[in-house]
Amino acid sequence: MNSELNTSLLAGMLKAKRGSTGLRVTASEIGDISSATLSRIEQGKLPDVETFIKICKWLEVTTETFIVSNSESKSVSSKDKILAHLRADRELDPDTMNMLTKVIDMAYNRK
Repeated sequence: MNSELNTSLLAGMLKAKRGSTGLRVTASEIGDISSATLSRIEQGKLPDVETFIKICKWLEVTTETFIVSNSESKSVSSKDKILAHLRADRELDPDTMNMLTKVIDMAYNRK
């Protein structure tokens, strides 16, 4: 099974969470990466594995959020994109984020 990294989703979530915070400040928050590296990732470039893991931890999402299987010809679902963006949003408090997550789950799982 071949897989690839959804760099556009990673870049979008990184930009969304960073907001108007500068690259240097964000790189420092993430830890041990340069602002230039962060800029390249926001432009859709592929990060190295260690940097990718650090960014996922900072975004508070699993690495699987960004893995797309080529053999299944499946992209990340709309639900997963929405949930990933919610988890990356700095402005939402955890209780609000959890409630929104439940509402989204209910909406997508409704049959």
